[in-house]
Amino acid sequence: MSETIDATELGPVGQEIVYENDRVRVWHIRLEPGERQPLHRHDHPYLVIAVQGAKNIVQTIDGTRIDADEPTGGVVYRDPGAVHMLTNVGDTTYLARLVELK
Repeated sequence: MSETIDATELGPVGQEIVYENDRVRVWHIRLEPGERQPLHRHDHPYLVIAVQGAKNIVQTIDGTRIDADEPTGGVVYRDPGAVHMLTNVGDTTYLARLVELK
């Protein structure tokens, strides 16, 4: 069952920008078990590098839930435009670097 999400306010892509220049922006993401990255939008293509993997759920703005098991060392590429939130539903801390390609 899906539940529509209120998108009146979008949060940042990650908790902290750790590097930025005219070509890339690198975000730090850390989610403890049960913690959620707020609803946010990706305006650029991006890579996610799981420094410490976890079992996550992606929930899109229309309420669709997607299992996102991210193993340590895993890398995924995504196109821009996605509006979603990420929740760590596992029992390990999730650490990642998200690299936006400007």
